[in-house]
Amino acid sequence: MFALTAIATAVLGVGGLPTAVAAPIMRADATQITLQGAVNVRDVGGYVTYTGDPTRPGKVIRSDALNKLTDADVQKLGTLGIQKVIDFRTQAEVQAQGADRLPTGLTAVARPIDDGGMYIKMAQAIGSKDPVQQQAALGDGKAEQMMKDAYVSFLSADSVATFGQTIKDIAAANGATLYHCTAGKDRTGWMTYVLLRAVGVPETIARKDYLLSNQYRAAADAAQRAQLKAAGIMQNPDLLIPLQVVSDEYLDTAVNQMNQQYGDFDHFLTKGLGLDAGTILRLHHNLVG
Repeated sequence: MFALTAIATAVLGVGGLPTAVAAPIMRADATQITLQGAVNVRDVGGYVTYTGDPTRPGKVIRSDALNKLTDADVQKLGTLGIQKVIDFRTQAEVQAQGADRLPTGLTAVARPIDDGGMYIKMAQAIGSKDPVQQQAALGDGKAEQMMKDAYVSFLSADSVATFGQTIKDIAAANGATLYHCTAGKDRTGWMTYVLLRAVGVPETIARKDYLLSNQYRAAADAAQRAQLKAAGIMQNPDLLIPLQVVSDEYLDTAVNQMNQQYGDFDHFLTKGLGLDAGTILRLHHNLVG
């Protein structure tokens, strides 16, 4: 979720952090789209639902930020039949990182989802270059709490409305829809978890898709920590690890908040996301058949 690359770039100056090599595919039903300028790009087709039918490939792509795509990356995206790109980044993130690089004819739809103040807090900690301030801001469980607060914020009225509209768009789409945040793991991870469950993918499988971000992001995140230390910006960059990973605990924070507000997942779909029976049927028909 967080714009670590953007923050470090601002501190380090022009050039920023290196592009890391994406992690290898670990599961046959997680289809990685290999790009040079983004490491957590996946087609969510191939997940088997309760009916035994798999989700269709070429319908939904989840991604991290697309502002560092190469010309070859942009050309590759242009072959995927993408008709809509939805950007969950906040205005501060977009300003720090830059706009998406997209094939001709595509313009990202800005649908910012609040991060619970995490971006600003982390930016201040990293930008201070002070190990004492960084420890005070991120150590002793504070980074983990920042993440949990962000996941609670996914159930705010504005965020739920944004996720709901995105699902409605996917239900009505003819071609592929791509949505992303910065790291492609938290806002994008929750969106995908909800979407997969909505079309009948078992919770355990939707959860595994969410957790795969740890595999795909591992090399890039380690490279970021190493350069922050080498540049003297952070004495202990491991303080960032809780902000860089996804976990069952983080996901459970959002699930528990969802259940507290709506009672169960079905009521969240209807009362929270505003999906009527027709929309849910169209969604299932579009993504499963």
